[in-house]
Amino acid sequence: MALPAFLENIPKVTRNILITNVIVFVATLINQDFMYGTFAMFYPASPLFRWWQPLTHMFMHGGFMHILFNMYTLVMFGMVVERALGTNKFLILYFVAGFGAVALHTGVEWLQAQSLSPNSAAYIDLLRTPVVGASGAIYGVLVAFAMLYPQARMTLIFPPVTLDAKWMVAIFIGIELLTGITGTQMGIAHFAHLGGALFAFLLVLYWRKTGAIWRR
Repeated sequence: MALPAFLENIPKVTRNILITNVIVFVATLINQDFMYGTFAMFYPASPLFRWWQPLTHMFMHGGFMHILFNMYTLVMFGMVVERALGTNKFLILYFVAGFGAVALHTGVEWLQAQSLSPNSAAYIDLLRTPVVGASGAIYGVLVAFAMLYPQARMTLIFPPVTLDAKWMVAIFIGIELLTGITGTQMGIAHFAHLGGALFAFLLVLYWRKTGAIWRR
């Protein structure tokens, strides 16, 4: 069966990630308790943790606006980055950023856990709180775009500000760092976003230094 025209125009990896996220989101709407309990990412010391969750949590979302924003950003910037890097490198980039995101997030959780009593409500809450979303990997895609096309102009929908990609993405990261350190905007995994951005930056920097960035 032929794909709709708009999907045909999206490069293969970006398209398949988009489709997978939508399928998983629909499945979550049908049976939220099972999907969250099985595929969301829990702190490794939690009895709810499963070995596959560092991968599967990347394809889950907490609501319609969450998946809409992530998939819109994926398509807008993933198409460009995939065409620039090629299918294989883009696939590597996406999952390196995604796993980097969960690694940094889990590391910060571990630091928090060291100061908590195992019987405290805060520690129990840490064990029970899942993380979902492609945002860490998406931040990696944004960083790669800014590194490949630093002078490209990016415009926010609100407020309608236009800046070079390198500055816009730098501001995004600065905001994530500030909100993560200060603990504002609770319920958002700021350090996961920063982890995705950091690992993508290091990977693209490595490709650039080895001259492999444009090789397919």
